[in-house]
Amino acid sequence: MASGLNGGADPLRDRLAIAEKLARRAGGRAKAFFLNRDTLHPELKSASQDLVSEADRAIEAWLRGAIRKHFPDDGIVGEEEAASEGGSGFVWVIDPIDGTMPFLVGQPNWTVSLGIAREKRPVAGVIYAPMLKELYSAAEGGGAWLNGRVLTMNPDWTVASTTIGFGATQKATPGEVGAFVEALYREGGVLFRVGSGALMLAYVAANRIAGYFDPMLYCWDCWAGMILVREAGGIATFDGDLGRPGPIWAGNRHVHADLRRLSGAA
Repeated sequence: MASGLNGGADPLRDRLAIAEKLARRAGGRAKAFFLNRDTLHPELKSASQDLVSEADRAIEAWLRGAIRKHFPDDGIVGEEEAASEGGSGFVWVIDPIDGTMPFLVGQPNWTVSLGIAREKRPVAGVIYAPMLKELYSAAEGGGAWLNGRVLTMNPDWTVASTTIGFGATQKATPGEVGAFVEALYREGGVLFRVGSGALMLAYVAANRIAGYFDPMLYCWDCWAGMILVREAGGIATFDGDLGRPGPIWAGNRHVHADLRRLSGAA
């Protein structure tokens, strides 16, 4: 049964339980690639640090097959393949390896991210970091969990209480990156970055960083992380959707508001 959820038959709980199992299994497959990454042949996507490898493609293909086996009427949106529609009202939002660059250079800070949407909003998610042996899990109304331990965000933190996750890639302009960094540091903030948006959102939920801002993410980078933050007591706002990227802000209500202001959104 999924961490922290109880009760009888429930379609969301059922999907979360399967998502936890699939994330662990996909993580094991990804770890095997990771330990033999010198045999991979990464390719450029949109920029020199935006890469894809046969590991990403193979694991997404496996995940899609496994999801269809359990829930054939669910839709699937993923990073490496075209979206598939379903009639159940549920859509899986998947990233087989979030943090491909860290993965390829041997850093442990990459994840398998599985989000679940209903009515185009995040209702459940699992983020698994195989090399860190950490499974984050959340469902609407069921709380947020890390390896079976409930997560509750600190409501009193500010942008200066501890570090702030910043996910800007080469897709962001130097001007907007510099403006945000200067504004944050003027208010006592310090940057943190690990190369996986999913993991940084999980760290917000786990009180490891105070907040997170990225000027442009896709749904597969953040869908699972948003429900984690919200169920841990925080706020996560994504100005994209299942088909369009956008900026994201996450933290407690103070940090969330300040990150929007410092990024020029409020």
